[in-house]
Amino acid sequence: MMVIHTIRCTVPQCFLLTGQKTFNTTSPLRDDVCYPTASYGTSTEPLAGRWTRFQRYISSWRPLRIGAFGLVLVVAAFQWRQRSQPENQVAKKWEVTCYRMIPLRASSRAWGWLTNLELPRMIRPWVYGFYADMFGCKIHEAEVEDLCYYPSLSDFFCRQLKENARPIDPIRSIVSPADGRILNFGRVDGCHVDQVKGIKYSIPAFLGEPTWRKIKDSKNSGDTAESTYDPTKVDWTDYKKQLLQNKDTDLYQCVVYLAPGDYHRFHSPAQWTVNFRRDLLSVSPRIAKWIPDLFSINERAVYVGSWKHGFFSFGAVGATNVGNIRVICDESLHTNMPKWPRGQPLQRDAILGPPDKGIPFKKGELFGEFRLGSTIVLLFEAPKDFLFDLEKGQKIEVGAALSKLSK
Repeated sequence: MMVIHTIRCTVPQCFLLTGQKTFNTTSPLRDDVCYPTASYGTSTEPLAGRWTRFQRYISSWRPLRIGAFGLVLVVAAFQWRQRSQPENQVAKKWEVTCYRMIPLRASSRAWGWLTNLELPRMIRPWVYGFYADMFGCKIHEAEVEDLCYYPSLSDFFCRQLKENARPIDPIRSIVSPADGRILNFGRVDGCHVDQVKGIKYSIPAFLGEPTWRKIKDSKNSGDTAESTYDPTKVDWTDYKKQLLQNKDTDLYQCVVYLAPGDYHRFHSPAQWTVNFRRDLLSVSPRIAKWIPDLFSINERAVYVGSWKHGFFSFGAVGATNVGNIRVICDESLHTNMPKWPRGQPLQRDAILGPPDKGIPFKKGELFGEFRLGSTIVLLFEAPKDFLFDLEKGQKIEVGAALSKLSK
C-alpha cells in the first residue's frame, strides 16, 4: 500500500508557476519548499525519485483526467451556444420573467460556498493552473506567484497584484476602476441609456429613488420602508436635476465588464467622497445583449458621493455566480443573503462616514472586490466639454485614463 506524507514548512512556496508546461523535478530540493513524498514499505528510494513517481501516479489517475476533460467539454459547449446566439436577439417579456423565477440567488450562494472551500495543498497548483490557462489569468502579475499560497478559489480570484503592476494615470481626473472590457460609455441624454449594443437600462431603476439627500443628515440606516417610488413613472428632467449639483455640467456613464480571468479587485476611479450606499440573474456581455434593463434586475451595491465636478456614483453589479461583493469601507454590506422578499427587492440604505463628511478615497485606492467577474457602472457629473478617451469593446486595466480631459 502506498502511504502519502507531506513535509510541513512555514513558508508555503511549492509549485512556483513560471510559465513552464511541466514542473522541474531535477533541481536540488529546498528547505523552504513543500514536497509530497511517497513511501513504499521499506523502500530507500531517494526523495526526488519518489516525488517523480508520485507525480506520474497523479497524472495517470483516470478519474482526474476524465473529470478535467468533461469540464472542458461543458465550457466549450457553453461558449459555442453563447456565440451561436444572434447578436440582435432581445429577450421577450416572458423570457425575462422566467429568468427572474430561476433560483439564481441559490446558485450564487452555492457557488460562493464552493469557491470558499479550502483546497488540499497538493491539488491547488493543478486546479489554479488549469483555471489560469483556460481564462488567461496573468499569474506573473500576482504579488505571490506560488499557487499553494491561495487556500480557495475565491482567494485566488482576488489575488493581490505586485506593487506598480497597475500604474495610475497621474494627469487624468478619472481612470478605470477595474481590469475588464468597456461595454459602453458616453453622455447620458435620457432616462434609458445603452447597456450594450442597443440594449438599454433605466437609470431611475438602477440608482433608485434619490433619497440620499433627504437622509444625508440622518443617523438611521438599514432596510428602508416600502416606498411608492415607481421608476417607470419618473420624470427624467426632474430626476436629473436631483442628481446634478451644478448648472454647467452634464451626466455621463461608463460600463466596465470583468471577465473570469481578469483581476477581481476594483479601485477608486477618482478622488471623491462616499456618503451613501444602496444595496438594491448572470452579467456577461452576451446576457446583457439579451435582457433589457439587466443592470436593474441584478442585485447591486451603489455608492453615491461627490467629486470635484459634483455628483458621483459607483455601482458594483453582482453576477449570477458571484458569491459575494466586498467593499473595504462598508463592513455592513452583505450581498447574496439567503432570504429575499418576492416582488420588488428590499432596499437597504446606509450612511457611510460622519454626516456631511463621508469617506474620502484617492484615485486608484483599493475600493473592493468581486468573488468572480461582474460589472462596474460609473455615473458621474462632469463639465459639458468632457470627452472620453475610449473605444467600445476595448480591454482596459486599473488606472488607465478614461477621459481626455485633465482639468
